[in-house]
Amino acid sequence: MSISLVDLGRKPNLEVWELQKSIVDARAKGKTGDTLILVEHDHVVTLGRKTSPENLKALDIPTFRVERGGDATYHGPGQLVGYPIMKMDVPDVRRFMRDLEEVLILAVGSFSIHARRKEGHTGVWVGEKKLASIGVAVTNWITYHGFALNVNTDLGYFQKIKPCGLDPDTMTSMQALLESEVDMKSVKREVVRNFSSVFKVEAVEVPPEVLRNRA
Repeated sequence: MSISLVDLGRKPNLEVWELQKSIVDARAKGKTGDTLILVEHDHVVTLGRKTSPENLKALDIPTFRVERGGDATYHGPGQLVGYPIMKMDVPDVRRFMRDLEEVLILAVGSFSIHARRKEGHTGVWVGEKKLASIGVAVTNWITYHGFALNVNTDLGYFQKIKPCGLDPDTMTSMQALLESEVDMKSVKREVVRNFSSVFKVEAVEVPPEVLRNRA
């Protein structure tokens, strides 16, 4: 079984959000197969279904309310965002999210970062610091939205919100943990390799224009 892998580089959140919804619709109609989008976003805050007003401060960057679960979070340059658009063979959203956590735990392990899950808190943790956030939406058993892994992220932007309802200082990045900038291409390679292993798929890279034509 294969999945189309598309690396969009850096794109605004709104543009990719609309693209996701188009691909979800095409997947539901059987016009395309499963897709994994990798992207870095311009500075943006997205608000999940559980966002509480008290978790927002005065925001000076674009903000959008989206369909995924979870609370408010920040996306920006240096953060690897992954959007798996997949038809679930088994309708088990909890298992899907645990599998995404496993992908990221294994991927950052390749950089000598010993990450883990934390009971009661979706995402990937190193000690008491949160390294990656996960929030998905499902329609017709097709997943979209996904994960955000802080690689070389400017953590100062998390101070604008209470990310996932947490103290902003809870957030960390691979760069902060390793005390040096991390090669994003290497991180992408490890994420794709472990995604293929955990989900038992072959990732086949396709150009962005092919993806847009399918949508």
